[in-house]
Amino acid sequence: MDYKKIYQEWLSNPYFDSATKAELESIAADEKEIKERFYTELEFGTAGLRGVIGAGTNRMNIYTVRKTTQGLANYISKVNGQQKGVAIAYDSRRMSPEFADEAALCLCANGIRAYVFESLRPTPELSYAVRKLGCIAGINITASHNPPEYNGYKVYWEDGAQITPPHDTGIMDEVKKVTDFAAVRTMGRREAQEAGLYTVIGKEIDDSYIEELKSQVIHWDSIKAAQKDIKIVYTPLHGTGNIPARRVLREIGFENVYVVPEQELPDGEFPTVSYPNPESPEAFALGLKLAKELDADLVLATDPDADRLGVYVKDQKTGEYHSLTGNMSGCLLAEYEISQRKERDGSLPEDGALIKTIVTTNMADAIAKYYGIRLIEVLTGFKFIGQQILNFETTGKGTYLFGFEESYGCLIGTHARDKDAIVATMALAEAAAYYKTQGKTLWDAMLDLYEKYGYYKDAIKSIELKGIEGLAKIQEILNTLRANTPAQIAGYEVLSVRDYKEDTVRDLKTGAVTGTGLPRSNVLYYDLSGGAWLCVRPSGTEPKVKFYYGVKGTSLEDADEKAASMGEEVLAMIHQML
Repeated sequence: MDYKKIYQEWLSNPYFDSATKAELESIAADEKEIKERFYTELEFGTAGLRGVIGAGTNRMNIYTVRKTTQGLANYISKVNGQQKGVAIAYDSRRMSPEFADEAALCLCANGIRAYVFESLRPTPELSYAVRKLGCIAGINITASHNPPEYNGYKVYWEDGAQITPPHDTGIMDEVKKVTDFAAVRTMGRREAQEAGLYTVIGKEIDDSYIEELKSQVIHWDSIKAAQKDIKIVYTPLHGTGNIPARRVLREIGFENVYVVPEQELPDGEFPTVSYPNPESPEAFALGLKLAKELDADLVLATDPDADRLGVYVKDQKTGEYHSLTGNMSGCLLAEYEISQRKERDGSLPEDGALIKTIVTTNMADAIAKYYGIRLIEVLTGFKFIGQQILNFETTGKGTYLFGFEESYGCLIGTHARDKDAIVATMALAEAAAYYKTQGKTLWDAMLDLYEKYGYYKDAIKSIELKGIEGLAKIQEILNTLRANTPAQIAGYEVLSVRDYKEDTVRDLKTGAVTGTGLPRSNVLYYDLSGGAWLCVRPSGTEPKVKFYYGVKGTSLEDADEKAASMGEEVLAMIHQML
């Protein structure tokens, strides 16, 4: 059916409410907008749904949420998981509570109990709740760090991780089968509650979750010694982290925690930032201003759903605040957690493992090698780290020590199966206390890492290509690179290329071809001379093609220069294709 006919169907069908029809009538003269909203359906992929809020098949609205949930309910019934129920959480974005309720009531109408948080909660607590309540699945209504016009719908399975094979394809198939919106089931909330199908959750899960986090503390003595001397500035960026982050810091003993007042309260418009992303320097402007006024030791920012943590640390020698990338903070925490666990226990488990994604820094490899533990590399997406934890549990082989990805996400402990910025906030504060008792700051500890393992510098560039034409252009870039492997990239010789879509690793010198050992994915990875690398992949959540890269220098300055040069040359290479 063509997009104009679908548009007219939405306008005429009594199933769609008057507000939806009024919104669609307002774009009647905008052919391009009508096409963007109706040329396709908002795709339910391995990361769930994510899109602009609005009326239409290619938008986030109550109808696309219901339709997706009906597909999920059908899959749950297919695997006989109805009795276990589904946990549902949501963030501070526009329509998040409404979408959460629509999902819950669709599940209830299908005879599946919904456990719905009473108010907004962070993503990692949803992951925790799925396992704590023994649910078959979880739903989180969030678009993470996307701009305000977006919202999303993430699905978790019973292990607490976002869906992976075979459940991801199974659910996607069932969602695709739901072609008639009117066939989607729903019911009233009062009716659902009276039937015992709609359960509100909150405090008990909160308390249990916080206790799980506190059980990960290694050095209570260091916290006690330094708790009065460390000043922490924190911002939840108008999202879900405010209450749990402040609570866990308070309960483990930190007394001087200051929240950025302008960004404290939940607000889906994110009025103080254009892009609520802790990777963005703009997100830290107010936090750094407050930190300088207070002479704070560190500045922490969680993204709206509090699964990612951004960090600035103070260099006491210069008074300067240094930004830690996700790679830097991940390695700092990996070193702290693994080294201190070894010191506390006397040794590390023989089957201990450090897990990272393929686009994460090679410093992680060096850390694993130093401690004699296994380094496991997985595809981009924290769910693949969660999948490894599940494999450890089911086989009895492997002990999870730490896992992280470059996009500011890590997990300490196995209470959740997604990245957890609340536990990372707690652990970084603990590490700051520990290093302070050693006469060091977190910046000093970071410099020690470079001296110990090498001056690794990793970064990312991206090109945004919106709309139908943009998606085609992104695919064209990947196709061009796939068909024409460059001999050099930014002056570095290409040693081998990994094509995860074709499941091949090709050595350019010998011509030998082997498998990647990972699931197929539309990703290209180039191993370069001098310890450098480049990885190209389409974003799974935004209309972007991303270029991850890393270099190794002889000093911080040398690594910075090499990384800056590489970033410029990679973008120049890609722009020639546009």
